[in-house]
Amino acid sequence: MRVEIWSDIACPWCYIGKARFEKGLAGFAHRDQVEVVHRSFELDPGRAKGDTAQVIDMLAQKYGRTREEAQSMEANVAANAQAEGLGYLTEGRDHGNTFDIHRLLHLAKARGRQDELLNLAYRANFAEERSVYDSGVLVELAVEAGLDADEARAVLADPEAYADEVRADEREASELGANAVPFFVLDRRYGISGGQPAEVFAQALEQAWKDRPLTAIGGDAAVCDADGACEVPQAGGNA
Repeated sequence: MRVEIWSDIACPWCYIGKARFEKGLAGFAHRDQVEVVHRSFELDPGRAKGDTAQVIDMLAQKYGRTREEAQSMEANVAANAQAEGLGYLTEGRDHGNTFDIHRLLHLAKARGRQDELLNLAYRANFAEERSVYDSGVLVELAVEAGLDADEARAVLADPEAYADEVRADEREASELGANAVPFFVLDRRYGISGGQPAEVFAQALEQAWKDRPLTAIGGDAAVCDADGACEVPQAGGNA
């Protein structure tokens, strides 16, 4: 079974939702047969590269709130993160364009290190004073995830490297009707929006597993139709 997760590093509920999903997956009996694929989604694609703002200021402006109200919003998210055992800084974090991060995550996917880099990027963004909008920090994170530093630098230096892969993920999200993240798709049959409790993910995994389509094994062979007509096997063929 495949689970695809559309998310953005700038999204706190993606950070929290990933932890909750993994808790639900940990208790799933067939977890070793679940492939998890992370897909790209940008919350602020129109923001220019290098244009960053403090998160509190961004929230106040975006939602028309006072700084005190924005701080209260962040405190609520922090409480949810901490309940999942996640670190979360409510002050000092910045916000910007995440396209380069997603491009680097596609490199990590190609090298089998995507989940490692995603976890490190989330932690750097939400729990540490390390800006994921700084290319030097991104290279450091890539190396920590097991990637080659020169290869990571080359990807970041080439604006078209893995750009098509990011855009393809985003087009697919649009086609599926996903206009917010996190968005979880189980076997292309079930969609779950938001950082739901672990129990919701556990129930969804059970339901999706039960409803999996049957897989044909052995190729074509003689069959009987529902009306009782049976194929006559050729000489030397299957009975």
